[in-house]
Formats: sequence, structure tokens, C-alpha cells
Amino acid sequence: MHPLDLFQYCPVCGSPHFEEHNQKSKKCRDCGFTYYINPAAATVAFILRQRAKDKGLKEGAELLVVRRGKEPAKGTLDLPGGFSDLYETSEEGVCREVKEETGLTVERTEFLFSIPNRYLYSGLVVHTMDMFYLCHVSDTSEVCAMDDAAEAMWIPLQDISPEDFGLESVRQGVEKFLHFFTI
Repeated sequence: MHPLDLFQYCPVCGSPHFEEHNQKSKKCRDCGFTYYINPAAATVAFILRQRAKDKGLKEGAELLVVRRGKEPAKGTLDLPGGFSDLYETSEEGVCREVKEETGLTVERTEFLFSIPNRYLYSGLVVHTMDMFYLCHVSDTSEVCAMDDAAEAMWIPLQDISPEDFGLESVRQGVEKFLHFFTI
């Protein structure tokens, strides 16, 4: 089902003549309003810590992962992140989500890449644009799983298996991220 199929009435005038305009929009035949469907902004955080001081980043780095405490994909691995709120930048959103899920304070973010995604939420498929960030934190010792993260753990990069991540876009993002360290 296309997301626009859920909209039966014009949100401006209430007319039932709210019809397909093109693949991205519906238009009201009565008032002329055109509604375009766009992806929701979502963020994902890669947080690394260096354990072995005498090794390179690839060999000595660990990635912070969380275990999902809620559906979809409850019980699988994930990365801290979530939806951006109204009036907040994507960078502010990823910092807030990291704080809510792990207790860590992000000091600096670096945008890496984005992946379009579909996220099942309360029975509705939400199209998202997942933005992946490398997040820098100064103190990694006080990690605590909170909010919708059931568990938080550090896993050495060489032990990360993308197939353990339950959400498709995060799995793709982890594969892409790990590829950076194998070049």
C-alpha cells in the first residue's frame, strides 16, 4: 500500500475529492491543495571507543550497539538513534537520541551518509530518510541502556556482524561503515 492511500480526505477543506496527482502527491479537486509525501527525518549514531592504544583504529576500536527493547525488530541489535523532532536539526536529534538511549553526551557529530528506509510503526509503514553520523563523546565509561534500548554494549569492530542488526537500513549502514575500515 502506498502511504498516500491512507489519505482519503483533503486535510485543508475535508473534501472526499482528494485524488492522486502523481506518485508523490495527492491533489484536492475542490480547493486545489496539493499534498506531497516526504520521508520523515531519522538519525543513527556510530560511536566508537579505542580500547587498544597500541593498535590501529580498525584493530582496537569498539562500536557502541544497543539491543532493541521494542518492536519493530525487538531483541535485535541496533545503533542509538531515532526520529528528529519538529524544530530540531538532524544533529540536535542524533545528540538527543544518544542521550535518551545511552546517557552519553555527544560533543561533536560528523555526517557520514544517508539511506532511505521504510519503518513499520504502529501498523503504519513510515518512509524515512535515515542520516548516519559519527558521534564523538569524551566519556564512554557511563553507558546505560535507557528509553527503548534494552541493553547497551561495546563490540569490537572486527566482531560486528551486520546480519545481527534487525532494521534493514541500519544493517546497510553498518555494512557501509565497516567497509570504510577495510579499505
